[in-house]
Amino acid sequence: MNFSNSLLQWYLQNKRDLPWRKTTDAYPIWLSEIMLQQTRVAQGMPYFYAFMSIFPTVFDLAKADEEEVLKLWQGLGYYSRARNMHKTAQIVAFELNGKFPNNYSDLLKLKGIGDYTAAAIASFAFNEVVPVVDGNVFRVLSRYFDVITDISSTTAKKEFAALAKALMPFDNPALFNQAIMEFGALQCVPKNPNCKSCIFATSCAALQKNKVNQLPVKTKKIKVTNRYFHYLVFEDDKKNTLLNKRTAKGIWHNLYEFPVIEAENPTSQESIIEIIKTDFHAYNITDIFAYEDPILHKLSHQHLSISFYKVCVSNSLVNGIPLKTITSFPFPIVIFNFIEKYSI
Repeated sequence: MNFSNSLLQWYLQNKRDLPWRKTTDAYPIWLSEIMLQQTRVAQGMPYFYAFMSIFPTVFDLAKADEEEVLKLWQGLGYYSRARNMHKTAQIVAFELNGKFPNNYSDLLKLKGIGDYTAAAIASFAFNEVVPVVDGNVFRVLSRYFDVITDISSTTAKKEFAALAKALMPFDNPALFNQAIMEFGALQCVPKNPNCKSCIFATSCAALQKNKVNQLPVKTKKIKVTNRYFHYLVFEDDKKNTLLNKRTAKGIWHNLYEFPVIEAENPTSQESIIEIIKTDFHAYNITDIFAYEDPILHKLSHQHLSISFYKVCVSNSLVNGIPLKTITSFPFPIVIFNFIEKYSI
């Protein structure tokens, strides 16, 4: 247990002062865990405070409109997290009387809660003896014990969970889980960790074997799809524009956007302008221009090339929305940033 004792001592001396660590209330713990999936603490912290301010209880979040939730989430990305979070809040509030399940198995049944999140909530809120296994844990354990199992394999999570549980002090599983994740986040970082200052410098197998940069092993590569979006910012003489809600499954579900032309391949601005003139001639177009060169917006599995075109029309837009009000709608952050930049 030397590993565990040393790790806990390190944690008590080096841990960050994070608000969700000061409570055993499952609601803020759950909120923070959902937000910090694929998001750095520094980026997620303002969102956590904003949500806790506007939705201080799970009942407040459950009663909110989904668009209000998505608007507050704007900029965090992976918007399915927000939609699932809202649905789970409704289940907890209206079906479970505001009380989260107090164990790992039942937490797993809630929407948007997987193995890691269920383990985190179960241990932090209810002190259940269940290990968390995230990227930090994979990295710390694989390096310290020289575990060469590919972490993208189907068996990896089970293997690392068993190892973590064997190391875990059963009288304080929450502290151990926090400690090992924090150690991976602050000390045993992915690239160029400062191994000389590490408390495990004399016992880490990867360091002794000069394998720190080779672990953890991960061979599975993400296939990236390239997509080309050309957004049309219509404006009539009443300063109205058009917005569409993305209702199809996929990226940005239930967020808003301008009318879009999606091309299969890179297309010149001149070609897109000709398409606009042809496809939207009934609007009596008076002017078209491109705002800027395409913006490259990278998602986990997609790279989006995004262009914006101003389309001035003389006809009044049916179902037009006043331009001055559109910032109240939830947009993908790349579109919202464009609106802010050009004061649309």
